[in-house]
Amino acid sequence: MNVPTFTINGTKEDDVELPLVFSTLFRKDLISKSFTHLTSHKFQPQGTHPTAGMDVVARSNDPPTGQGRSRIAKMRGGGGGRQGEAGGVGSVKGGRQAHPPKVQKVIFKKLNKKENKLALCSAIAATQSKEIIKSRGHKIENLKTFPIVISDDIESITKTKEALKILDSLNLMQDVDRLKSRKARSGKSLLRGRGAKIGKSVLFVVSNSKLLSNACGAIPGVDARAAKDLSVLDLAPGGAPIRLVVYSKSALKEIEKIKSPHLELLVNDI
Repeated sequence: MNVPTFTINGTKEDDVELPLVFSTLFRKDLISKSFTHLTSHKFQPQGTHPTAGMDVVARSNDPPTGQGRSRIAKMRGGGGGRQGEAGGVGSVKGGRQAHPPKVQKVIFKKLNKKENKLALCSAIAATQSKEIIKSRGHKIENLKTFPIVISDDIESITKTKEALKILDSLNLMQDVDRLKSRKARSGKSLLRGRGAKIGKSVLFVVSNSKLLSNACGAIPGVDARAAKDLSVLDLAPGGAPIRLVVYSKSALKEIEKIKSPHLELLVNDI
């Protein structure tokens, strides 16, 4: 399948053939599963201090029964304070937790390598579907062809104002401006410093994202990613496919190097 390529000024340059990866079937269930498993790899282990809630001098009765008092451990000492109060056990004020979180708990999920590769290929192939991109909420009314392919000049962009001009020339500013209508969050998220939530807009996939990522850093929702580092986390944020993606010519050459058993089957079928 051939798609047109554009210059950084928005004019048509020539046509380029898409790699075989773009022939992969769309698997929404697999993309969602891959996102969930890969996200779990970023979780931080949680735990408590081994003696939290037990750093007190508290003893039970000796013998524990036959004294007309409860058998729960009580604070030692005199002169007021917490003397005489129950402590050091799980059912009292200031005591330990009954079943505290353990750092040894396995909180990440493993995913088969072939399954993960198939999910990635499926997500890349979905970027050529206007219906799937639109279902995620992107504004793409003025766009005609998918995926959007641009010349390699995009990789030398260093200024934010230059990146904005390119987005405008490709008719992508309508989707970037979509994020401005987001309302501030309220409740606990606001109290904990998470009142502003930035959405996801255009993703530039290039062969070298070092310069472009700095230029896009000041534009909310716009990201740049190297093709060799591309992941389902980038293409389907929140597990919802699929993000509006702009590829460079050299990025397509990198994507063409992806090897997967299902691609070998597609070659044999052809």
